[in-house]
Amino acid sequence: MARAHYDFAVIGAGMAGASIAAELAPHASVLVLEAEDAPGYHSTGRSAAFWEECYGGPGVVPLTLASGNYLREHGFLSPRGALYVGRHQDRGKLDAFVESFSGTGVTIQRLGREELTQRVPHMREEWCDAIWEPACADIDVAGLHQHYLKAVKQVGAKIVCRARVALLNRTAEGWEAITERGDSYSATTIVNAAGAWADSVARLAGARPLGIDPKRRTVVQLRVSPEAVSDQPLVLDINGAFYFKPDNGRLWLSPHDEVPTEACDASPEEIDVARVIDRFQQVTDWDIEAVERRWAGLRSFAPDRLPVYGPDPEMSGFAWFAGQGGFGIQTAPAAARLGAQIMLGQGADELTSQIDRAVYSPSRFHEAAILAGG
Repeated sequence: MARAHYDFAVIGAGMAGASIAAELAPHASVLVLEAEDAPGYHSTGRSAAFWEECYGGPGVVPLTLASGNYLREHGFLSPRGALYVGRHQDRGKLDAFVESFSGTGVTIQRLGREELTQRVPHMREEWCDAIWEPACADIDVAGLHQHYLKAVKQVGAKIVCRARVALLNRTAEGWEAITERGDSYSATTIVNAAGAWADSVARLAGARPLGIDPKRRTVVQLRVSPEAVSDQPLVLDINGAFYFKPDNGRLWLSPHDEVPTEACDASPEEIDVARVIDRFQQVTDWDIEAVERRWAGLRSFAPDRLPVYGPDPEMSGFAWFAGQGGFGIQTAPAAARLGAQIMLGQGADELTSQIDRAVYSPSRFHEAAILAGG
């Protein structure tokens, strides 16, 4: 029997791979190769699960805002609200933050101490200034991921787990992908949706790595007294030293860290857990009764911290869908639609009409290398 040949072989079945595969599959034959036993084991399964308009910076806002309506219409968002908080000495940073998002379509407003403590009563006195973002919401990450995996399967695309790609060989048809188990698959185009492993996959194909670096982020779940109120907002330090949000009577707390690491099965370091608990106790008057859980996940960034979507300018038949930092889940609907339109040679639709696809092209790194003489 002849081996099946696919138009696209997507490497990775986390949120990135599942969403781009779901958008490609109605128009082309698609194979998804996932290294782990089940999709979403790494970053997707360890997300702090919020949609926040400012997260990722102004360059990510068009993707976030475009995705918001899709997520709401499909029932994946629950209202939360977000507060960026600071002290007297942070007012300049808060002012600059507001200015940086001017004209982007983001809805934010300044609050004083009284309005801040109405929303989060346990903030210590020196935390007196804030920015309120009312549109922030919790994301049903598992539901969204399953939504895309189901869409992939409904149109007959194939998902293969325990299929870590070990070799990518050029063929007359495009590519042969050989897994560590020795299985072989044929495709015209490779879509690199491998997250923290994106540069490693590029090297397998002989493509130039783009400098997509994995970073570790730690989260702990605290039982506090009094119990965290379920409708309190997400709270983020304007200096990036912590964030926390309630979850079923508990608090999820992170040092908002980005610790350089190898692509791996990330686990929390005790020093990071201790550091963020110390910060939390300096910021709030909650009593910590127990650290109930701790975990770490990877987020991967391109050098300019913007995502990378589209064909590699030097390697034909090799496309990128990577570098999505910590915002890949909240931008998934618009990003996947945009990425598929680019790879299929389609124009924009209502979801992507306000997004400048050139901003996210991998060509920007090759052009920079040429200008630098690299």
